[in-house]
Amino acid sequence: MYNHINHGNEPSLLLLMKNKKISLLGAGLLCAAALFAQDMSLQPSPQEFITRDSNISLPAIYQIDGEKEANPHAVKVLKDLLAGKQSTREGLRIYIGEKGDKSVRKYSRLIPDHDEGYYLSVNEKEIVLAGADERGTYYALQTFAQLIKDGRLPEVEIKDYPSVRRRGVVEGFYGTPWSHRARLSQLEFYGKNKMNTYIYGPKDDPYHSAPNWRLPYPEKEATQLQELVTVANENEVDFVWAIHPGQDIKWNPEDRNLLLSKFEKMYQLGVRSFAVFFDDISGEGTNPQKQAELLNYIDEHFVQTKPDVNPLIMCPTEYNKSWSNPNGNYLTTLGEQLNPSIQIMWTGDRVVSDITRDGITWINERIKRPAYIWWNFPVSDYVRDHLLLGPVYGNDTTIANAMSGFVTNPMEHAEASKIAIYSVASYAWNPAKYDAMQTWKDAIHAILPDAAEELECFATHNADLGVNGHKYRREESQDIQPVAERFLKSYINNGSYDKEDIEALQKTFEQMKESADILLANKENKPLITEITPWLHQFKLLAETGEAVLKMVESRESGSHSDFIRKYKHVKALQQLMFDVDQTYNQNPYQPGVKTATKVIKPLIDQTFATVTKRYNQKNGTQLDATADYMPHRLISNVEQIKNLPLQVKANRILISPANEVVKWAAGNSVEIELDNAYPGESIQINFGKDIPCTWGHLEISTDGKEWKSINLKQKESRLTADLQNTPVKFIRFTNVSAEEQQVYLRQFVLTIVKG
Repeated sequence: MYNHINHGNEPSLLLLMKNKKISLLGAGLLCAAALFAQDMSLQPSPQEFITRDSNISLPAIYQIDGEKEANPHAVKVLKDLLAGKQSTREGLRIYIGEKGDKSVRKYSRLIPDHDEGYYLSVNEKEIVLAGADERGTYYALQTFAQLIKDGRLPEVEIKDYPSVRRRGVVEGFYGTPWSHRARLSQLEFYGKNKMNTYIYGPKDDPYHSAPNWRLPYPEKEATQLQELVTVANENEVDFVWAIHPGQDIKWNPEDRNLLLSKFEKMYQLGVRSFAVFFDDISGEGTNPQKQAELLNYIDEHFVQTKPDVNPLIMCPTEYNKSWSNPNGNYLTTLGEQLNPSIQIMWTGDRVVSDITRDGITWINERIKRPAYIWWNFPVSDYVRDHLLLGPVYGNDTTIANAMSGFVTNPMEHAEASKIAIYSVASYAWNPAKYDAMQTWKDAIHAILPDAAEELECFATHNADLGVNGHKYRREESQDIQPVAERFLKSYINNGSYDKEDIEALQKTFEQMKESADILLANKENKPLITEITPWLHQFKLLAETGEAVLKMVESRESGSHSDFIRKYKHVKALQQLMFDVDQTYNQNPYQPGVKTATKVIKPLIDQTFATVTKRYNQKNGTQLDATADYMPHRLISNVEQIKNLPLQVKANRILISPANEVVKWAAGNSVEIELDNAYPGESIQINFGKDIPCTWGHLEISTDGKEWKSINLKQKESRLTADLQNTPVKFIRFTNVSAEEQQVYLRQFVLTIVKG
């Protein structure tokens, strides 16, 4: 008997089964079969499958029909999965091959007419693994591998194919590039999850971007890239090598030929897919006419002359709607002039945003082709003190036909990024049936099965980004959020709380502590634990702080002064320990430190601590410090890409977190830092990432925000400095006093003060 599940718009396989006179009998049998299907947890979810209520053992003796014709990578996977003995005369017959091969010819009508589609059937008489093409056969094997449980296979029939043509990952973040070992692990992960694209474009690879894009890779790096290409091919992944020449490219035959020469060198290393990035640049390199001319030349003189090279991909300078000049013609120029086969990448309405139907319609009308989506999640290069481990949600599930590809830009933490990558694989394969929460749970279990419950607890509270310049936020701590809000509202307003709420919070903190310890001791996935260890330490300290704060609440209510003071001292000690972790680990130049559970749990703890301490002081006439974790200074700006950047305080330095992208600083607009008090100023350091004289900017300081004093800046290359010579300062302001918009990089903006 069969349970039929249709996950797509193709004609039902059940209609085909009518010829075999198979019917569905009984609601009870249907329920049992449905549960059996659910237990399979196939990743990604197939478009359409039928399950019987029976299963078979893996064959001890088997025959493979089609072995010599079929995709060799698929055949290798098959043989690795079968522990039995291969025979030419007896045993269960296994048919494997691509549409048109003799071995699977009689199943041709069942193979989906889609690129990378496949037909898979398992019954007591035979196993069929038939692809629409070689990659389809490989994907049939990946599904087959998931069906095997404890040496048994369910009797099943599957018809499957991807909804989105290109699916994968773009390593396009700023920060520490992935290690060679991490990339090898990623490529195997993509193959297992039916992702077919890996775009190599780490911003900090010197031979990918300016000025060394013109130079060949040294021998060691070239050898590693060659190995990556080989492993990508073995896992049916297109290794796309990207170049980023726009910052210093000269629109002349010499640079054009150097770019072609670099592509040819990469071709010799085995690369068969290429991309040209013009993102995050300024100046002459942003000219759409010149970009189109160069890309068409590469397409016609390199890509189309080599039959084994895939269509060219480009990332435009205006790669999101908010950066698109409404009065300009950049995108329409690309749409009209670029060869139709060239793919154009797009991040959505903003640099970091979810993809909507309206948004993709807007861009497709301009570029005259389906957009190739570069989704900036879970990339954290602009919030490097956070981990982004939450579910993948928010993208429209009905727009598969409107995009030519969907790739995710991950974190610099390769193993931790697999939680989101797993979910993106599921979304891009079959968005219509994508279940964000279930896929997230499945991802966690796949990555760390022995401690999945603990990793889920940790990931639940490490999902949001905090305040950031892109204004992109995620849900976090959702299960406990209603309790936290109810407890805080009641306690802050009238000093009361529900006993069940405080017990739920105590249980949450206990679970957080236990999860941190269990994960820190885990040896199952050492790369993952190594990546997240600083956050695990902080996570446990935060949970201990939460427990101590709740004890303060109970001690104050019961009137136990000694218990209250003991717990108060413990909280202050834990706050210091958390500060030490924040100052010691993950010390990058952009957003250094370690932040955890910042959306619900930490505000709950901080506000409760401040409230209970103030009430204790009022009742007992004491002056205990009620501050938790706060920012005493503030940033004020009307520069759109700066105004939401967080401030940082490091000892006696106050700094604006740097921005990765080009900052468009309009004439007359300014950036201002207001300190909590006036301090003797020591120095100011600014870096706008450009060597040209900064004649457009005016720096001022003030003690009251009314009377301002101009400060002269000295410039060496792109660095601007000023010696304040202990001049009192409470306000610092930098203004674009020119009559034109300035396009700059905000690499550094630091005020150093003298603190007593």
